[in-house]
Amino acid sequence: MRRALFAATALLSLATTGQTALAAEDKPEAPYVDDRSNAEAVVRSLYSAINRHEFARAWGYYGDTKPAKDFDTFVKGYDGTDTVEVKTGAVSDDGAAGSIYYNVPVAIQATDKKGEAKVFAGCYTLRQANAQNQAAPPFDPIHIEKGALKPSTADFEEAVPPSCGDGPPPPKKDTALEQAKKAFLATYGDQCDKDLLANEPEVFSIKYKDKNAQPGDADKETRLFHFSCSAAAYNESSVYYMTDEVDGVRQLQFAEPETDIRYENNDSEGKLLSVTVIGFQTTGWAVNSDYDADTHTITTFNKWRGVGDASDSGTYLFRNGDFSLVQYDVDASYDGEENPQTIVDYNTAP
Repeated sequence: MRRALFAATALLSLATTGQTALAAEDKPEAPYVDDRSNAEAVVRSLYSAINRHEFARAWGYYGDTKPAKDFDTFVKGYDGTDTVEVKTGAVSDDGAAGSIYYNVPVAIQATDKKGEAKVFAGCYTLRQANAQNQAAPPFDPIHIEKGALKPSTADFEEAVPPSCGDGPPPPKKDTALEQAKKAFLATYGDQCDKDLLANEPEVFSIKYKDKNAQPGDADKETRLFHFSCSAAAYNESSVYYMTDEVDGVRQLQFAEPETDIRYENNDSEGKLLSVTVIGFQTTGWAVNSDYDADTHTITTFNKWRGVGDASDSGTYLFRNGDFSLVQYDVDASYDGEENPQTIVDYNTAP
């Protein structure tokens, strides 16, 4: 049986360096998390309890080997602690004698009551006894066997150890994807449907030759990330990010024409007189969009009402590292039929 050797303490003695925290009366209450479904969830539950100063609950996530000689000592170890943020890394596991042992890389940022923060990093070992072997109460759930965290000089975002014990190395981190996800959540997290926020983005790789490439030059690559954000009755709104070796991660902006639409007697249900392009604007939203990897195009189709007889749609072609508007159609007739007219056309040969 392989078991990682860690010091059996996770008590924090906070030093006075770091960031200023919000005043206690300005902070929202930390969320309640009590989840024993997996090793990572138990660690997050531990710090949920510590954040809420529910120390009896925190104590309960440990097994027979406790993190301090008694409960009072455990509580006193957090006398100066105000809040704790936690990040976890790639979990490794090893089975032996009816149990599974998990090693969880962990980094925390602990802020004291003076508003100063310090980063700690290390590993927790958790044990899960086979439930089928526990025929009589009390039931022994997955629990923390031991943990060791030490002060870290790394930034909190980078402080999680790459692995613990003899576990396999974690998969290579997709930095661009993580940056795109972080940017998306920061910008649109409060605007999107929660069920869609939980979905991973679609990821596409676009290989191409630079227009100034010389014979033998390697292909360039741009990666495209498609995030679904919100879904209404007949329109779904999305956001795209892209990245390359020159510009890094950035949100894709879509050019759209501004139009002056005229109807007979100013009645949109009546006869359509004209659709005139009077300028251009950009938007970060793509409605009912799709990326075609064969043609390297993103298409949008925005319904003005459910039957789809009035709409606008765009076609955006990838060329030389970016997407350009090449066609834009508008159906402004509200006549029960789909009869769009092309008002921007860089897609058709003269």
